[in-house]
Amino acid sequence: MHGFVDALPKAELHIHIEGSFEPELMFGIARRNEISLPYADVDALRRAYAFTRLQDFLDLYYQGMSVLHTEQDFYDLAIAYFEKAASQNLRYAEVFFDPQGHTSRGVAFSTVIGGLTRAIADAELRFDLRAKLILCFLRHLDEADAERTLDEALPYREKFVGIGLDSSEIGFPPSKFRNVFRRARDEGFKIVCHAGEEGPPEYVWEALDILGADRIDHGNSALQDMDLVRRLAADKMPLTVCPLSNYRLCGVPELKVHPAKRMLDLGLFVTINSDDPAYFGGYVGDNFKAIAEHLPLSADELRMMARNGFLAGFMDDDDRARCLALFAEC
Repeated sequence: MHGFVDALPKAELHIHIEGSFEPELMFGIARRNEISLPYADVDALRRAYAFTRLQDFLDLYYQGMSVLHTEQDFYDLAIAYFEKAASQNLRYAEVFFDPQGHTSRGVAFSTVIGGLTRAIADAELRFDLRAKLILCFLRHLDEADAERTLDEALPYREKFVGIGLDSSEIGFPPSKFRNVFRRARDEGFKIVCHAGEEGPPEYVWEALDILGADRIDHGNSALQDMDLVRRLAADKMPLTVCPLSNYRLCGVPELKVHPAKRMLDLGLFVTINSDDPAYFGGYVGDNFKAIAEHLPLSADELRMMARNGFLAGFMDDDDRARCLALFAEC
């Protein structure tokens, strides 16, 4: 089955670029910027990847991104992700970035967006891989901070396609951000939202009915509410499911009980993604292999989830047709 998975063209719709920060690159950029990390070496940093919940990971995630300061740093981070993911037959990506995690440290928004967009242009030339950006608000900060971030981002509106909501979920419901997401929709942006990773089904309802989400990131807890499941299935609402993330953050005790198969059986629109691959032990192809190995999925189901990634992407029709045509070969 691994050979079949390798051959599948893949789209990725749930990848935090700051979460693709491999330790070797992190230490290299830290040295370049003359910044000390609180770990002796790469091995010591990797040993810290023993997470019991989302917040354990986020504490390390924000610590890692603190070494990013220059446009070249953001370029190096993104091009490393594109190179690795392209080796697993990634053909299209919608990449999350967290500007508040950088502007709060004095890094200009233009520096962040400049490095990322330059990497996207080079990835298309080098790897025949197309990508778009999605700006995410940090939900542990207040809505006023998100409003200021949107104001700062609007001059660069052609550089990103959507607005998302991420970071610590429990205690920070989507409804907290209803006004800024109304503005984002009015500005013409697509809307995505992390909901139902650790939070309750009510957060998924809010993402749909209050924020007007075009996609739900994660959505696992929706399975606790069959009315919500029926709504998601009827609306063909894409879910960006991240198996290795769910396992490494203890959302599931083992991959053989991951809900991806049950989601499919319930008629849900499932896509497979890596979330924060440097921290969770696998890029998009590794996530496909993990569920192929541990769940009773057929080749047709794996192919369907791969196709779903392209169908759910915010891409133009020509790009979508080009990518879907690749499935004739596998």
